[in-house]
Amino acid sequence: MEWELQLVDRETRELSPGAVEILEGLRPEGAEEHPKAKHELLQSTIEIITGVCTTVREAKADLAGTLAEVVAAADERGLGVLCAGTHPFTDWQTQEISPKERYVQLVERMQWLARRMQIFGVHVHVGVRAPEKVIPVVNALCQYVPHFLALSSSSPFWVGCDTGLASSRTKIFEGMPTAGLPFRLADWGAFEEYMETLIDAGAIESVREVWWDIRPHPDFGTVELRICDGLPTLEEVGAVAALAQCLVEQLDTQLDRGYTLPSPAEWVVRENKWRAARYGLEAEIVVDEHGAVRPVREAITELVEELMPTAKRLDCAAELRDVLRILEVGASYQRQRAVALQHDGELRCVVDSLLAELRDGRPEQGPGGRPDGPVPGPAQCAGGHAA
Repeated sequence: MEWELQLVDRETRELSPGAVEILEGLRPEGAEEHPKAKHELLQSTIEIITGVCTTVREAKADLAGTLAEVVAAADERGLGVLCAGTHPFTDWQTQEISPKERYVQLVERMQWLARRMQIFGVHVHVGVRAPEKVIPVVNALCQYVPHFLALSSSSPFWVGCDTGLASSRTKIFEGMPTAGLPFRLADWGAFEEYMETLIDAGAIESVREVWWDIRPHPDFGTVELRICDGLPTLEEVGAVAALAQCLVEQLDTQLDRGYTLPSPAEWVVRENKWRAARYGLEAEIVVDEHGAVRPVREAITELVEELMPTAKRLDCAAELRDVLRILEVGASYQRQRAVALQHDGELRCVVDSLLAELRDGRPEQGPGGRPDGPVPGPAQCAGGHAA
């Protein structure tokens, strides 16, 4: 599991550079870098990662240990730590790029597209037992893109404006030429051929530069789900990890039993991703190629029930039930809008609520689905935050 964290100045609540100093201070003696806390594109970001874990509970404990180190080091420098898909009001043009050659080259090649990548996500890797299973699993997982995105949507604000979306991060990320929904491929051989062609053409240097929402990761032997916005709490991270692990395990087992996995029509996948990005948990998603729809809330609730026997076998039933708690209290985009509405559009209060949620490890009681529209008044004006 990978969790991209924001560093914010405790006085201004703006994103603030600090990753270089924090990571240098945390680096074990004699090591080149911290094994589980890493640089990301911006100096206001630290990504924490787990080792290989067997259960979601183990992975959460792994993340919690590294998080405690990062939070303590940030606090010494007057910085707070939070997570959401975007920062509510910091202007991306003020951000400093991390001094790693990989990121310097990325910005040189992508220019404005890379510089505005002031976005944050959660990635979950799940092991798959054989290479020939990977592409069928990836294709089948595409039908669940709206489920993951609706649950995790946490980026309603961008540079001080309410975007009207549940996940603006999704649309920002899609500007990158190798980001977005995965290409529909027939098998592992087709995936290898496609990657080799991109490398030979100079489009990418490695598979790490293909930022699909769901992608195979040959180095790890995993399917990586990258669709989720940054999640504010460890409880929510665990919930989407449980959902991911159970789904991949169920699909893997179905292949063992000789089933052919479903591969939804590309137009349905694309339409459902948009609906989840726009409406979050209030979306109605397309459920067949004839245009029938149903509320994504119902689809998620049904999916949790279907996966519960698998969750019990994987020892993550409690974490899978936390998915239902997100439905109860509201996703982060709803909670953020509720805080802004309660404080006359003051987005610094939204930052404070995100700091508190990460500190407490679980989402605060939220609107449970309301409000889902743009915040009226000052929050819709450019300028960072309400006066």
